Amino acid sequence: MNRSEKLLQLKKEISHVIIGKEDVVEMIFIALINNGHILLESVPGTGKTQLAKSFAKTINGSFKRIQFTPDLLPSDVTGIQFFHPKEQDFQLRIGPVMTNILLADEINRATPRTQASLLEVMEERQVTIDGETIPLPNPFIVIATQNPIESQQGTFPLPEAQMDRFFMQISLKYPTFEEEKSIMKSYRSNTPFSNLKNVLTLEEIDEMKEQVKTVTISEEVEDYILNIIHTTRNHEDIQLGISPRGTLALMRASQGKAYINNRSFVTPQDVKDVAIYLLSHRLVLTLEASIKKNATQVIESVLNQVEVPVEAGAGQ
Repeated sequence: MNRSEKLLQLKKEISHVIIGKEDVVEMIFIALINNGHILLESVPGTGKTQLAKSFAKTINGSFKRIQFTPDLLPSDVTGIQFFHPKEQDFQLRIGPVMTNILLADEINRATPRTQASLLEVMEERQVTIDGETIPLPNPFIVIATQNPIESQQGTFPLPEAQMDRFFMQISLKYPTFEEEKSIMKSYRSNTPFSNLKNVLTLEEIDEMKEQVKTVTISEEVEDYILNIIHTTRNHEDIQLGISPRGTLALMRASQGKAYINNRSFVTPQDVKDVAIYLLSHRLVLTLEASIKKNATQVIESVLNQVEVPVEAGAGQ
């Protein structure tokens, strides 16, 4: 079974629990094989937790969830050294970050200090507790959520530098009428989560992580990626454009898109397909532009503005 068939099977399994989100599953998979973390934005009740749990189950990975609140401490995330009265010595207790898929629920409710502790773990893929360094499992991916319509009172929005550390941002929209009807039928008698099957192993994902790096990018497509990036840095609606970290993320996600379509090369269409997910959350719009537009609309205008290279087999 090739990777496209594996991905189709993965989508089919998760669609028993989360209906109508095949494109989202595809993006999460691209992030997974690129060691990338995800920021999920959605109104409450659209299945963010179920999506993360379902993904962990289908790849045979471990799953943990942290509910972020203002009183959550960094040690609640990473772990602590504690004194064991019976043993009369200090023992290490590693926090919930010791997992394959970590759901950081409502990350913007925690204080900046606690947010920073998680973001450090995301970057280093290890925890240091009282001088002892412990590597995290492989793969390790954080799916952080935040509610876009929530009042800013009592929340701590992630600064631009920390937003940039997320590989991609995905907005979960409301289901359509027909999708919601299917949800009602699926959940009428029981929760389909318990019937989910394992599709991939962690070893197979490790192999895919290496294989995706071999997907080639022509000079024309490299220039196309750079033209998109540099246009964001000189755009009248954008105060802060895409960083070099964002450039690399767009390149790797484009490789991932080609890879899951069983291609050994990246096309301009691959770049366009992933650009919104990779770039929108990295922008800072000017005050004037932010009144009339959102970041997604600005990225769409950038993609329309940049000339697409004509390349053999580019799938335009």
